Amino acid sequence: MTLDADLLIHSAAQVVTCASDVPKRGAAMQDVGLISHGAVVVKDGRILAIGPTESIRERYSALQVINASGQVVCPGFVDPHTHVVYGGDRLGEFEQRIRGATYLEIMAAGGGIVSTMRATREASVEALVVATLPRLAQMLRLGTTTAEVKTGYGLDLESELKMLEAIAALDLAQPIDLVPTFMPAHAVPPEFNGRAQAYVDWVVAEMIPAAAEWYQTSHFAVDGRPLFCDVFCEQNAFDLAQSRRVLEAGLAYGLPAKIHADEFTSLGGVGLAVELRATSVDHLDATTAADVARLAESNVVGIVLPAVNFNLGSHEFANARALIDAGAAIALSTDINPGSAPCPSLPLVLAIATRYQRLLPAEVLNAATINAAFGLGLGDRVGALTPGKQADLLLLNCTDYRQLAYQFGGNLVSTVVKNGRIL
Repeated sequence: MTLDADLLIHSAAQVVTCASDVPKRGAAMQDVGLISHGAVVVKDGRILAIGPTESIRERYSALQVINASGQVVCPGFVDPHTHVVYGGDRLGEFEQRIRGATYLEIMAAGGGIVSTMRATREASVEALVVATLPRLAQMLRLGTTTAEVKTGYGLDLESELKMLEAIAALDLAQPIDLVPTFMPAHAVPPEFNGRAQAYVDWVVAEMIPAAAEWYQTSHFAVDGRPLFCDVFCEQNAFDLAQSRRVLEAGLAYGLPAKIHADEFTSLGGVGLAVELRATSVDHLDATTAADVARLAESNVVGIVLPAVNFNLGSHEFANARALIDAGAAIALSTDINPGSAPCPSLPLVLAIATRYQRLLPAEVLNAATINAAFGLGLGDRVGALTPGKQADLLLLNCTDYRQLAYQFGGNLVSTVVKNGRIL
C-alpha cells in the first residue's frame, strides 16, 4: 500500500535516530539507534515513519524525494545553553587573556559580563536582532535546529525585558526554534556594587514577576515552550543562598529552574539544582565526586560546555566521563557568548568532548540531540527521529556518523530540514 507524504529521504548510508523516551544514561549513551540503508518519511512537519529503505519505499510515496545515498541522516542539534543575544564584543578581553589575565580577574575589574551589559543596554531591540541573526544563521548552517537563549546582559528591568523581546522577535524571524531563559542574576550590575543582596531583592520582587507576566502573553507560552529562570552561582557573582532565592522566586511564578554551577568553584549549586528539581545544572567543571553521585541519582540534566575551557586556554575540563559512568544524564552545548565561548559550532564541541573528556562519538551525539532536548524540557518534541516528533534533521556528507566528532574545522552538514521544510 502506498501512502502520501510530504518528504521521503531514502537510501541513507546510516539513519541515526538517537531515540529515547527519557534522557539517556550510562550504556544507553553508546546506542544511537542506527539504521543502515535507512529512510525517513515526513508529513505535516513531523516524522511519519522511519526504517530500512526497502520497506519504507514499498509503503510510502512523497511530494519531495531525496536520495541520501552516501550520506548520514541524524537529528538536528539542540543547543541547550547559549547567550547568543548581546551587543558589542569582547575582543580586548581576548587579548588580555592571551597575556595572562584570568576570566575572574577580568570580571572583578569591571570587564566580562558587565562590559557586554553596557553595550546591550545601549542597543535597541532592533539592533540586537540585527546583530544576532548572522550568529543564528551560522549555527543553523552547522546543524543547530533548536537553541536555548538567555537574557543576562541587561541587568536592569528595562534591558532584561528588552532582551526577551529580542529573543521573541528572533524566534519568529529565522528557522531555529528558540527557548527563552530569564537570567537577570548573571552578574551584579555596577549600580549595585557591594550591594549584591539588594540587587537580589530587586530581582526577586520586581524582575521575575515582570518576566513571568511577559511570558504569559508571549507566543512561547502559546507554543508550550517554557521560560526558564537561571542564576550564576559563583565567586564574584551570587552565593548559594542568593541563588536559592532567585530560583525559588522563579519557581513560585511558574518558571522552571536552571543554574550555572561549578564553573570555577563548587559552592553547592549541584545540590541546590537537585533539591529544587531544576531542569538542568550547567558547567560542572569543579564538581566534586559527591556531587557527581548526587547528580547521577537525580532527574536533573547536567550540561557540559567544553568550548568555554577551550576558549579560556584551560587544561581542565568537566569530568564528563565520570558523570556518564556514574549514570548522570549529560548534554553538551556551545555556550555561545562574546566572552568565554564565541563558538557557534556544536560539531566543534563534539570534537573537543571526544578528545579532552574521553567521550565516544555515540555519546557526544546523544548528548547534543536527545539529552540536550531533555535539558530544555522538550524531549517529547525534538532531539530524536521517531514518529510524531518534529521533522528536524540533518543530512551529513559522510557515510559514518562518527565522522562528526572525528573531523573538525569544517562542516559536514549538507542539508538542514526544519519542521519538514528543506532549508
